[in-house]
Amino acid sequence: MWYRKNVGGWERAARLIGGSLMLICGVVALHASPLGLLLGGAGVVTLVTGVFGYCPACAVAGREPLKG
Repeated sequence: MWYRKNVGGWERAARLIGGSLMLICGVVALHASPLGLLLGGAGVVTLVTGVFGYCPACAVAGREPLKG
């Protein structure tokens, strides 16, 4: 792979759960209003970082990649 993972296992699980909840709440609970779409978009980004185990914002902040 061309990137090094910088998100651990428990954090990946939290990102998957949190991203799913943000996406569902944004689209379903807020009826896809502008605020709901913004929340849904943030949920998609959170889900993607959880799936791949890499967060660009954490890399910019200087988080060390996981060993292994």
